[in-house]
Parts: sequence; C-alpha cells; structure tokens
Amino acid sequence: MRQSVPEDLSRTVEALYRTDSGRILATLVRLLGDLDVAEEAMHEAFATALDTWAQTGVPDKPRPWLISTARFKAIDGMRRRARFDNAQKDLELYLEARANETPYEDEEIEDDRLRLIFTCCHPALPPEGQLALTLREVCGLTTEEIARAFLVAPATLAQRIVRAKAVIRDKAIPYQVPASQELPERLGAVLQVIYLIFNEGYSAAAGAEVTRAELTGEAIRLGRLLTELRPEPEVIGLLSLMLLQESRRAARTSRTGGLILLENQDRSLWNRKQIVEGVALLEKALNSRHFGSYTLQAAIAAVHAQAESVALTDWGQIVALYDRLLRIQPSPVVELNRAVAIAMRDGPEAGLTHIDAVLKHGELANYYLAHSVRADMYRRLGRKTEARSSYEKALALTQQEPERQFLQERIRQLN
Repeated sequence: MRQSVPEDLSRTVEALYRTDSGRILATLVRLLGDLDVAEEAMHEAFATALDTWAQTGVPDKPRPWLISTARFKAIDGMRRRARFDNAQKDLELYLEARANETPYEDEEIEDDRLRLIFTCCHPALPPEGQLALTLREVCGLTTEEIARAFLVAPATLAQRIVRAKAVIRDKAIPYQVPASQELPERLGAVLQVIYLIFNEGYSAAAGAEVTRAELTGEAIRLGRLLTELRPEPEVIGLLSLMLLQESRRAARTSRTGGLILLENQDRSLWNRKQIVEGVALLEKALNSRHFGSYTLQAAIAAVHAQAESVALTDWGQIVALYDRLLRIQPSPVVELNRAVAIAMRDGPEAGLTHIDAVLKHGELANYYLAHSVRADMYRRLGRKTEARSSYEKALALTQQEPERQFLQERIRQLN
C-alpha cells in the first residue's frame, strides 16, 4: 500500500508530467517500438517516482531518471510473462544492452519528439485520430481534457485514440521523420493538425466559450517545438500566425463571456509581446521568399495587429494579400474573408456583391459566418428585412453560445 505522498512532491511530479511526458514518451516509443507499451511503462515510472523520491529526493535530472525507470519497467514486464516470442526476446536483449549507457541527452530526446509528431500526424490516420493522438501523446493532455475541448464523450475520444494506434500498429508505420522527398507533403499534414488544434481553441465550434486557451496554448507550444526542430519558412509562418491571432484573445470577450468584434475591441488589451514576436517571425519567413499560405495569413494578421483602429487599417493591403492567398490556396472561406476586406475598403454594397457570389457556389450554405457577414452588410445598408433573415439563418447554424447571444442581440436591435 502506497504511503501518503507529500503535497509539494505530488505537485512537482504533476508539473513534470505536464511539461516532460511528451519528451519521455517519445524516447520510450523509440526504445520500445510500441506506443501502448511505452505509455504503460511511462505511467509506471511516474508512479514509482512518487514513492522513490519521497525517500531520496527529486534527482538533479528527473527526465533521464524517468526514462531509465520506465525502460526497466518494460523489461520486467516482459520477464513476468510466461513466454516470449522471438521479437520480444530481441527487444529484451536490446534494452538490456542499453541499460548501462549514459543518460539520454536533451538533443536526442528532442529528435525523438519530432519523430513522434510525424507518427501521430501520419496521413494513414483519420484526421480526428491525428488530432486526438497528437494532443494525447505529444502534448500530454488527458483523454478527458481533449474530449471536453472537442465536446465529445471521453469514451468516443478514447476510441479515436485506440483506432489511431491500431492503424500505426497494423500498417507498421515507421517511427521516423520522413525522407527528404516525402517531407513537404508530410510536413504539411503536421502543420495542418497544429493549425486545426489552434483554430478550435481560437474559435470554439460549439459550447459556452468563444475561446479555449488550453488548446491555443498547446498549438503554440507545438509550433515553437517544430520551429526549433525544423525551422522552415512555413513552420515559422504558422507560429507567427498563431501568436498574432492569440495576441487579441483578452479583448475578444467581455467580462461576462460575450463576443466582442474586432471593430469594438479595446486594443490596449492586445498582447504586445506576442505581436512583436509574431511580426519578427513573419519578417523572417517573408525574407526566405519560399513561404506559403500560413505566412500570407500571418501577414494579414500583422496588418490588423499593427493598426491603431479599424478605420486606420490598410484594407487595400489586406485585399492584396487575400488576392495572393487565393492564387496559392483557393477556398470559399478565403473568398469570404476577401469579400469582407473589400467591404471595408469600398463599402458594404461592394462587399455584398462579392459575398453573394461566394454563397451562390453553395459550399458555404451551412457556414454560419457567411450568413452573419451577409447580414452585417444588409444592416450597414439599412436593409433590415434582409439583414434579419440572414441573421436568423446564421443563428440556426451556430452551436457556440456567445455567438448565439450576439446574433440574438443583433436581431433584437433590428426589431
């Protein structure tokens, strides 16, 4: 029976798990070759730390201690089994051969994390599996935390993780950074997963909150890690974009949690430190002349971040950037955002013409923001009946409570 653990030690171990479990797991996956075995061994090592460190104190380098302990736990687990097949015997011998090696260096551990990120974001996995597995194994979030963030039942989220692990195992997906010829496509998948995590935190798809800081924080942490390990222009561009968008978080909601649009935000609440860092990263990415869509989106965010007000924003530059973005990444959402910028530059009538053209194609028929933006153009033109109809369409489509309250207030004002 475990003795009671001092509260300060318990907090220390919990903090270590939050900050270092991703690194530790990554190295254990390389050593053990199996995600489930590695995860089980890591959890056993953290449990052992609570007992051992209560007697001996926390070691100077807890991360190598935890890796070594987990490795021995895996060996002991194999020994306890009645029989071994050849692969298990080979693995046991390999692990024992490394038992007396020097503790793992930080650089080696960071390389392991890069391999783990690419494994979790392998294109053979379904998108929802990539998201769940990355947050669970690389970021160290619990199944319950991830399920809460994406508004699904923990059992559903757990099944996504189980299925993703099964794909890795059944397809024998190698635990490695892709070869140079495969890297552009595979790196794109990793960046997309990180950006999806950020977007869910930046503007929650549903629920009672506009933002979820834990998800934007994890996405930025992943972006920083990837920038350190693979400082390519689009990796830098994505980190810049996330920092510039996140800089506005404190001004995007009222004290009661209500939504505040860009034009009404108190810009003194914007995080200047994040803006300065984001702009510096943007300049670095732009100077490479090999940037892509994330860097262009960061450039748009930078124009907003550096403007003193909506009226003083260089909307012509924003339209030009959207024009360039459309050439390399055509999408109806980009067209919609460009239409809004045109409305700010040329007036609501011009914006409405472009928004109607986008909606005519049909891809955004169930996208509440398209109808909300269209309603706003009608409102600014004084066409209350059309504005009310479009606001009601947007209200029927959104599942986020602050958005619903905002739209209901707009309709009330029209009435």
